Amino acid sequence: MELVNWIKEQIAAKTFLPGQKMYSENELKDMFHVSRQTVRHAIGVLEGEGVLIRIQGSGTYINDKRQANLENRTRISVVTTYVDGYIFPKTIQGIENVLFENGYSVQIAFTNNQNSREKTILEDILSRDEVAGVIMETTKSGIPNSSLYLYAELQKRGIPIIFINSYYPLLSIPHVSLNDKMAGRKVTEYLLEMGHRKIGGIFKLDDGQGHMRYAGYLEAMQSAGMAVEDAHVVWIDTEDIKHLEKKKGTILERLGDCSAAVCYNDQVAFELLGMLADAGRRVPEDISVVSIDDSELAVLGDVALTSVPHPMDKLGEKAANNLLRMIENPSYDGTYEFNAEIVCRDSVKKLI
Repeated sequence: MELVNWIKEQIAAKTFLPGQKMYSENELKDMFHVSRQTVRHAIGVLEGEGVLIRIQGSGTYINDKRQANLENRTRISVVTTYVDGYIFPKTIQGIENVLFENGYSVQIAFTNNQNSREKTILEDILSRDEVAGVIMETTKSGIPNSSLYLYAELQKRGIPIIFINSYYPLLSIPHVSLNDKMAGRKVTEYLLEMGHRKIGGIFKLDDGQGHMRYAGYLEAMQSAGMAVEDAHVVWIDTEDIKHLEKKKGTILERLGDCSAAVCYNDQVAFELLGMLADAGRRVPEDISVVSIDDSELAVLGDVALTSVPHPMDKLGEKAANNLLRMIENPSYDGTYEFNAEIVCRDSVKKLI
């Protein structure tokens, strides 16, 4: 094809440089007197060959191969929000198992869910310019982020990126996660099936998972014809979750006349069980509680929680395998969401 060959010739002649923005579709259409469909086909061919890379909202660029050939790199950067907690060690272990088996080493960093740390880590990855790919957990993906341009720079260089647990809606980057909306919907539907009508919730404001789990809760309530009272929903953020006891008064007041509550995760649910016990409210006799993650915390308290399991190590394995496929084939879409299944225990009372 004339257009494909011409672009390759310009790159070989260094008329087009690595990382340089390609002409727009309209410009190429006018230059070669061809249809827009022909231009799009040519760009698609070159994308598939790894010659061009398209960045949503920005344009099409010459794939940046100034660094050592990516095929010769064997280091993967893995960035998560935390090192501790019940999810992260198993997820990281799943990632490491797959990458080590395929001859890759792992470079691990943690953001502590702070945007400033995320920015520093991304700048370091770019300056070192030595990784074959990046597995990244988003930082506060429920609110605007000032580091998105750094992800665009990684894309320009042809470095594959895959997000885990959540994603930035403004970026066209694959993600591997639990289907959080389905999880929120399933636990709420279970409460509705058990006869509950006044169902409150505690959701995380600054992470995308919190928004999606709330969306599932909302969808289930609306599908059942139930009103969602804003006064029955508590929104918390990263700082709140570290010191949830400080919001005890607000939480107990908001859930005061609810027969059930949907919790963002097991950590929140476990804390809620303690608050309710202190207030003399029994679970599930006085109020039912459901959660998401199905971690060890789900069975640690006096009442075993009904919860949706997080895939943890399976998620890590899937993310690593999909990143390896993206390294082999830059056009591969690595997005995958695990279905949500509910594990029923003792924290829900049947009302009907």
